[in-house]
Amino acid sequence: MSAPYILVVDDEPGICELIMEILEDEGYLVATAENAAVAREARRVQRPDLILLDIWMPDTDGISLLKEWTEDDHLPCPIIMMSGHGTVETAVEATRLGAYDFLEKPLSMAKMLLTVRRALDADRLARENQNLRRQQRVVIEPIGRSEVLQRLRAQVLRVAQHDAPVLIFGEAGTGKEVYARFLHAHSPRRAGPFIDVGVGSIARENASLELFGSEQGERIHYGRLEQASGGTLFLDELADMDLEAQTKLASTLASGSFLRIGGKDPVRVNVRVATATHRDLEQEIAAGRFREDLYYQLNVVPIKLPPLRDHIEDVPELLNYYVSYFVDQESLTYRHFTLAAQNRLRNYGWPGNIRELKNLVQRLLILGGEEEIAVEEVDAAVRGVTSTKVHDSGNIPLNLPLREAREQFERTYLIQQFRECEGNVARLADRVGMERTNLYRKLRALGIDPKKALDE
Repeated sequence: MSAPYILVVDDEPGICELIMEILEDEGYLVATAENAAVAREARRVQRPDLILLDIWMPDTDGISLLKEWTEDDHLPCPIIMMSGHGTVETAVEATRLGAYDFLEKPLSMAKMLLTVRRALDADRLARENQNLRRQQRVVIEPIGRSEVLQRLRAQVLRVAQHDAPVLIFGEAGTGKEVYARFLHAHSPRRAGPFIDVGVGSIARENASLELFGSEQGERIHYGRLEQASGGTLFLDELADMDLEAQTKLASTLASGSFLRIGGKDPVRVNVRVATATHRDLEQEIAAGRFREDLYYQLNVVPIKLPPLRDHIEDVPELLNYYVSYFVDQESLTYRHFTLAAQNRLRNYGWPGNIRELKNLVQRLLILGGEEEIAVEEVDAAVRGVTSTKVHDSGNIPLNLPLREAREQFERTYLIQQFRECEGNVARLADRVGMERTNLYRKLRALGIDPKKALDE
């Protein structure tokens, strides 16, 4: 992982040089700018991890730059203001606009270094917390002690030490994101960000913008590639990426740089790329839906995840883990599986793999009952899953007005199709024959949240 990159903006050359020397001695990468115009260009060339910004400058003041650099009501990186003629009002205004702190000149270099460290740490923690909230309490360690999983874990640990692109593949529900996070957590980039992108959840027309960012005048939107700088970019459901974004990604991997949409100058890439899919990419290539060159660029180190039926001896440990997980995370009442129930589930085929097991545990804890989960309850729960897939659409009361009955059917139909598409909106749109924008509108009208539909 590379050192944090800091931009120092001050119209006094002596201050810029002094700060740069001290920060470089501490191991940071540093660039300087003597005015707002140079600072804008520096931000365009490379996204800073932190900015030290003087307030009074000859062309544009620091407060105006703060306003200019705000994206969606927040700043893209921590900014520490500096001034020798600051007032309380100025400090309050800078803080209101999102500045991390305000340092008075003449600068105390010890205080400046402490503030820089704290700002970078706070930003890292904020990004980690945001990522965890978005992923709703992810699991980052593969669960199980079977020989199959021990070999796989050892393989991932070896691969983690190198920066080569990784393609994780296997059946749906086998835990691809878990292994991507495990890979990142044991790599030299572990202190950097882990940015995950569910390709199928991005509208096709927005994929390039989401990944590569954009420039409009002085406005810069940093895409996921730049947000992942120094860390790992994880692209889930890779096969759903549209051809335009595939072309841009292939060019990026080949050259090590890319252009933001609307941009003129190339941006260097400093990320490890991990991707995942449960579809056969060679078939996708044959059908003209996936670029062959991109496949070979991403498939440098393939990691195949086994279906749960191939390490069925891990089922008891997985059951116990997810019971504890839902008791801790969702305050559900503790229950435990009898040996007979565990044995029955060891002999179940698990077509939905670990995701199906997790959902089964959650359902049994929510429904409650005796502290013990007996084999009869397990049998009923497993039968309920398969019968629901067949009979849900036939359970609509026939005494409803036509409009309500139609809405109930549409809701049941779309949730079931969504499950069969494993939560992938792009594939759902293709399956039901709707343009994605109209599909999102329909889902909202029916009260279906794509992020939660799999749990309904």
